[in-house]
Amino acid sequence: MTALALVVLCALLLTATRGLAFGAEGDVLRVRFGGDAQRTRVVIDLDASTRGTVVEAGTSGQLVVDLDNVRAGRGQSGQGMGLVRAYRVAQAGSRSRIELALASGVEVERRFLLSPGDGVEHYRYVIDLKATGEAAATLAPPPARAPVVAAPRGRRGDPRPLIVIDPGHGGRDPGASGQQSRESAVTLAAGLALKAELERTGRYRVLMTRQTDVYVGLPRRVEIAREAGADLFISLHADAGNDPATRGASVYTLSEQGAGRAVREFTGRDDWHRELHLPGQDPSVDRILLDMTQRSTQNRSAWFARSLLGEIERTGHPMLRRSHRDAGLAVLLAPDVPAVLLEMGFVTNPEDERILTDERRRRELMRGVVRGIDAYFQALQSPTRYAGTPQAGGTP
Repeated sequence: MTALALVVLCALLLTATRGLAFGAEGDVLRVRFGGDAQRTRVVIDLDASTRGTVVEAGTSGQLVVDLDNVRAGRGQSGQGMGLVRAYRVAQAGSRSRIELALASGVEVERRFLLSPGDGVEHYRYVIDLKATGEAAATLAPPPARAPVVAAPRGRRGDPRPLIVIDPGHGGRDPGASGQQSRESAVTLAAGLALKAELERTGRYRVLMTRQTDVYVGLPRRVEIAREAGADLFISLHADAGNDPATRGASVYTLSEQGAGRAVREFTGRDDWHRELHLPGQDPSVDRILLDMTQRSTQNRSAWFARSLLGEIERTGHPMLRRSHRDAGLAVLLAPDVPAVLLEMGFVTNPEDERILTDERRRRELMRGVVRGIDAYFQALQSPTRYAGTPQAGGTP
């Protein structure tokens, strides 16, 4: 072999090796902090190379970064330093998610990856934060093309998103009555139609809180979704009003008052930190991490509500004038499962009732719901990316 051929072969092998290293899965080893309330450096130690994506840039009081090809391992959480109050590492599909609860408003000055070297045997993903002088934001809705997401809880086997369909009422609770129908029958028929449409796509796993005319308590409906590790919870209802002329669909998400109630009820349990896989060593840190989880869940629910309303409207289905509403409804209280309640129309309105009891029209409506679900999950796969620029400096 000539010297030139040997050089070419070595170069090819080196390129292939780097490709394998980038594609290989590693683990997050630890998260470290340095700096103060003006500038804070976050160093994430890894045993494999990665590429980072900013999912949430601080608009809701937290910074969320996904790391490709890296596992969260056993997960980590704890107190931060400087501009970071607390942190959590969780699994988000094939990525690791780094969630930072912020002490004040920040901007990301730099993000870069350092390879092993200078006596350090592992990779380091570095995030440099700079204070903006603004207070840390409270809940803010996600921008149209950059929805806020929190890490889905781990699942074994089938990686497809799990959708929980909740047909409202049932059994001894028939719900509202129309001229020819009961709400419990309308919601069950719609739920079964939605299940069939979702399963027909092959893209989702589906679970129903009830598949027959039985009574299921409101807390149990939420428990079913949480125990299954649901990625989305949709409660189906049919509205009622004193004025028979009132008609149209609407979608409810959790109100701020409802969010406060959810936190009070959740933290009243003895094992609440274990249910959210929190360390349970520092109550103040656990509470910060619970707030982070709930804010992300509310943001995801609001994003899904907008996607859902847009797709339903495109079907030509009648809509209430103010179609996105909020309330402290019991089925929306899970702090870690994005949830909406869809009022499909008014059974007390003859025209809406005809739509909801007609199999073809009901199927068209449910196909709009499926398109809303598709739009939501497609958006989660395309978060806004921020380019990080490596900078010369000391070894993190």
